[in-house]
Amino acid sequence: MTPSPAFPGAPCWIELFTSDPATAHAFYGGLFGWTAEEAGEEEYGGYVNYAKDGRRVAGCMKNDGQSGMPDAWSVYLATDDAAKAAEAAAAHGGQVVVAPMDVMELGTMAFVTDPGQAAVGVWQAGTHSGFEVSAEPGTPGWFELHTRDYEAAVAFYRDVFGWDTHVAADEPGFRYTTLGEGDAAVAGVMDATAFLPEGVPAHWSVYFVVEDVDATLARAVEMGGKVTQPPEDTPYGRLAQAADPTGALFKLMGR
Repeated sequence: MTPSPAFPGAPCWIELFTSDPATAHAFYGGLFGWTAEEAGEEEYGGYVNYAKDGRRVAGCMKNDGQSGMPDAWSVYLATDDAAKAAEAAAAHGGQVVVAPMDVMELGTMAFVTDPGQAAVGVWQAGTHSGFEVSAEPGTPGWFELHTRDYEAAVAFYRDVFGWDTHVAADEPGFRYTTLGEGDAAVAGVMDATAFLPEGVPAHWSVYFVVEDVDATLARAVEMGGKVTQPPEDTPYGRLAQAADPTGALFKLMGR
């Protein structure tokens, strides 16, 4: 489907930070049918937009190693005012990693961390409103935070980004809150205290919708990726996790 412009607080864009853009372009092109479109070497520092059937689905920028950050996928949340969102993040237990900055006429971006130290992007749209398609095969369909600071994180996204939060599960070992309710939910926060490995920081994950999770995983391995969580049938569909050739993690969900 072609989404409407994201409402404030909703995931509106995803971005791959990769040490090997050429390999990433080939990998995701082969896996999801994406094409890589240069945004402009001089104006945008070599930024690349990924498109599915001519519609934007994600961005890609080179990881030159200077930041010390690993290759990874990032999630951006929409806001009407990036400066105010950054100020609010700092005031509610987070930190500003990248101060609000204009990206030509496209919009204004920032990067913050929440109280659990998970990094998340902030996007105030200009001419670039974000995804042009989602929830279809080969496109992002769900966005999820795994955190050890569950209650503080839920409060942070409610206070900073205006989330309309709903408790989806509150049981020992499984606590989950969503942005929106039921079929209208667009993202989730999971208490990952019990299963997040030691040394693995809190983080946002992106789920890509596919027709066949098992076949997509097999294709990923053929192209140099790795299965990190094998397919599993859940009440939310068949799910799995993989890493691309440089180690950036992503999740798959059956249509």
